[in-house]
Amino acid sequence: MELTAAYRVAGHEAKAIAEVGTDPRAEERALVARAQAGDLQAFEALYRANLGRVYALCYRMAGEANLAEELTQDVFVRAWQRLGSFRGESAFSSWLHPLTVNVALSERRSRRRRTSRVMSTEDPATYEKPEVRKTGPEAAVDLDRALDTLPAGARAVFVLHDVEGYKHEEIAKMTGVATGTSKAQLHRARRLLREALDR
Repeated sequence: MELTAAYRVAGHEAKAIAEVGTDPRAEERALVARAQAGDLQAFEALYRANLGRVYALCYRMAGEANLAEELTQDVFVRAWQRLGSFRGESAFSSWLHPLTVNVALSERRSRRRRTSRVMSTEDPATYEKPEVRKTGPEAAVDLDRALDTLPAGARAVFVLHDVEGYKHEEIAKMTGVATGTSKAQLHRARRLLREALDR
């Protein structure tokens, strides 16, 4: 009887250890601690676990696959550089989220500055508006393709507000526009999306 009881206790301990081993938060905390100590394999595991979500957000913000890939890599380079600031008060993915948004918005601001410099040196008569990509009937069920048709500002506000759940005041601070502009951009984005999805 005592032997059976001992096996039972050992079984409960093994089960408890197994449960801790499969607890995603505990696993993530362990990976973060190892990565903060310089373990590249631990950081690679964090990278693989969060790659899909980071890329999806970058793609929605940028609207281009190649640019989204570059932004995703930039996010993880910055995450590695700033890993020491992660305190574990939230999930690693939650900490990574605003970093991703900031990288995508920084790139958009930088691209806007470059475009305005190029446009100011060109003769306005020779400047042609970029052609809006036409989409087929499959766009009616494909939000990402419909998002591709939006101007960058409207797309960013739509993604931040309707997809990611930020409030207009937060979006205004992140993007450097007025709250009213954020609201106007969202209204414009929704209208353009409806038109794109109705085609």
